[in-house]
Amino acid sequence: MNKGEQKRQFIIEQAAILFNEKGIAGTSVDEVLEVANTSKGCFYGHFESKDELAQAAVDYLLGKLNDRRNNTISKHKTAIAKISAVLDNSKNPLKSYIEGGCPIVNFSTETDDTNPAIKKKIKEMVTTAIATITNVIKDGIKSGEISNAINPDEFATKMMLSIEGGNAICRVLNSTKPMQIMIKSLKAELASYALAKA
Repeated sequence: MNKGEQKRQFIIEQAAILFNEKGIAGTSVDEVLEVANTSKGCFYGHFESKDELAQAAVDYLLGKLNDRRNNTISKHKTAIAKISAVLDNSKNPLKSYIEGGCPIVNFSTETDDTNPAIKKKIKEMVTTAIATITNVIKDGIKSGEISNAINPDEFATKMMLSIEGGNAICRVLNSTKPMQIMIKSLKAELASYALAKA
């Protein structure tokens, strides 16, 4: 990256934290200028509008989540270990991987009726996450690790809904207990489909 590209990326990263914590609508360009230590001229040299910056910031944050999930999966050999590790990524919503909490929860709520472009990005992220977990389970079935009695898409969908709902509820209650209960329950359900190895 050249200096201009580095500056643009720095603005995106600083704005992403603000947007995730305060909301896109609740964050002004002046606040972005302050945290990014830049001028309006510089800002508008890189972005046509706050909306363009917001889309780039959402891409950045969702990319971080996507990379984390994929990196977590790549570190394990069995399907059950992979899914358990992905669940463990969410075990403490009060100390979230990204400052301000889960961007999927934050932005899906804020942009549901107000920003179709960002809503589409969140939808694609959720769809990709469900498909990834579905494929891990299907691989586990093919390898003889998991019984084909499980419905991979249903389990993956339930897992995604549980994680995102857990993120929201735990932050409201200021407690990790609901997420711990959910993770334990999903791990037990998944284990019930494990096939004994000879």
